[in-house]
Amino acid sequence: MRVLVTGGARSGKSRHAVRLLDGADEVTFVAPGRPADELEDPDWAKRVDHHRAHRPAEWWTVESSDVASALRRAPGPVLVDCLGTWLTATVDDLGLWDAPADQARAAVDESTDALCAALSSRDDVVLVTNEVGSGVVPPYRSGGVFRDLLGALNQTVADCCDEVHLVVCGRALTL
Repeated sequence: MRVLVTGGARSGKSRHAVRLLDGADEVTFVAPGRPADELEDPDWAKRVDHHRAHRPAEWWTVESSDVASALRRAPGPVLVDCLGTWLTATVDDLGLWDAPADQARAAVDESTDALCAALSSRDDVVLVTNEVGSGVVPPYRSGGVFRDLLGALNQTVADCCDEVHLVVCGRALTL
């Protein structure tokens, strides 16, 4: 089954996603965010360490923003955590933060299509994403660009999944 797990910051999304794969063999954990650097961003490094400590030690970890390739190569179930960090890496790599909205959307849609093509060939994937845009308008253009792109990405990936789980206060609801 392909499951998309969404929710707000610190809602328990990652913990829920790990539980969905309890007991599975040969799990590949895909971390598409930027590498942790204690000197550059100690808060990010602590978050990465926290996530590492709360997943099974026997899982194989792939740190890459090329999630489509990781999905194609993984021998067993895959957990991708998270699509928000994947989107950030994609926008960074393509230099889209200042691009016109339609240009940014077209470029991200192309990357999303590649992700969904790889996803559709599997039936053993859990993806984590952030739920954004529930009312607050970001004060900076880049925040608005990210919110809009992530909203579109989440809808597209949800269409490629069998289930979507919304996590609130550590509780999961199947949508």
